[in-house]
Amino acid sequence: MTCTDVKNELMLLANPERAKVSAWFFKTKPGEYGEGDQFLGISMPQQHIIAKQFRSLPAEEVEKLLQESFHECRMTGLLIWVYQSKKASLSQQSFLMDRYLANRRYVNNWDLVDVTCPYLVGNYLLHNDRSVLIDLAQEDHLWSQRIAIVSTLAFIRKGQFGDTFAIADLLLSHKHDLIHKAIGWMLREIGKRNIEALEEFLHDNIRQMPRTALRYAIEKFEPARRTYYLTL
Repeated sequence: MTCTDVKNELMLLANPERAKVSAWFFKTKPGEYGEGDQFLGISMPQQHIIAKQFRSLPAEEVEKLLQESFHECRMTGLLIWVYQSKKASLSQQSFLMDRYLANRRYVNNWDLVDVTCPYLVGNYLLHNDRSVLIDLAQEDHLWSQRIAIVSTLAFIRKGQFGDTFAIADLLLSHKHDLIHKAIGWMLREIGKRNIEALEEFLHDNIRQMPRTALRYAIEKFEPARRTYYLTL
């Protein structure tokens, strides 16, 4: 199995009309966050099927996929690592996280981050030193910062909220709405499990919270409660 084998399978599924829609949806025009990205027009279910087919692809071949210009090649490569991680030992998980972070310049759109980092970063860090997330949050790199906050979804699923709150606090002054949305999403996930913890964070931080983050965080509140927070 090689990178070329995977790419050839993907090319057979290329859909030019869908590719045009994807290029618009993922903001690929000059000056936009996905500037220059290229698409084949392949659905996520199709990419999952191919990733499962090639789930034993060696790491060096996955890394070649991550360096491909087509978005779906990068996504499929990352999905291969996600599938590998689900049955991996702790040492294998550590290796996958290290390779993922070493190649994060290719994890360069929000879907690539969101579908993968809770598994490839968050799950490993459940039982290990999490300070790498603070380092990522403090980098001057949009996707590293999004990896930092979204990786904490793995902790939230286990009822652990402290790291999410700490990283959210670091990123509240961020200027990009993709970080605002990610913060709000993680806070909403906390609220689904412990609304008191979420409301405590809101009361402490609402004055400096971006409105987008706030709206995402309180999306599941009862209407009157949403109105209350929106008018503070």
